[in-house]
Amino acid sequence: MNAPTPPDAPAGPPAPARPDALLPLLGTDEDVVAYFAGIADLDATDPASHLLEDGIRLASGARLEQFARAASGDAFCFVGEGGEERPVVYVSLDGEAGPLALGLPELLRLCLVAPWWQDAPGRTAGELRAVADEYREDVPDLDRRRDRAARALGLDPAGLPSGATALARLAELSRGPVAAACRVLGYGDEPLAPLFGTAPNGSGAVS
Repeated sequence: MNAPTPPDAPAGPPAPARPDALLPLLGTDEDVVAYFAGIADLDATDPASHLLEDGIRLASGARLEQFARAASGDAFCFVGEGGEERPVVYVSLDGEAGPLALGLPELLRLCLVAPWWQDAPGRTAGELRAVADEYREDVPDLDRRRDRAARALGLDPAGLPSGATALARLAELSRGPVAAACRVLGYGDEPLAPLFGTAPNGSGAVS
């Protein structure tokens, strides 16, 4: 007969989330919603409001499916058919668009470690550190709330990438073949401007 596990045995790492299990949590789990909608500006709590403006579409003709929104009304969208493994594109009401991640898990990791990613275009590494410091001043318990949200999603906080790594990945996607495959058109079939353009200098800006 096996001995019972002591009640004070340390808990193991969170179990990995099942495929296509993350999006429902973004709209229903208290800790997840508090972080992503309240801090990372990614709100998936009201799917009925997630409708792209008329005329917004992918140049490739593939499906563009909005699944969340920012407070400004900007859209987070899946590209093509499938589940949460699909590329994610951000469509701004300012006429900009670009890929953020290859799959929802990668997007969530970006938002967990760098919820200030929208401030990255054109900023140097030093300027981004200042943005991060401002976030921490406004949300003193940012790390605790991030860790609670990560665990609720089945992610180990200790296994998250650094903010610099996540932002470098964002810049990589904005310049590569994924960006070309995810080109978004607006009214009159005009392509929207890239979400991340060329930095004014080579000083470490995410551009």
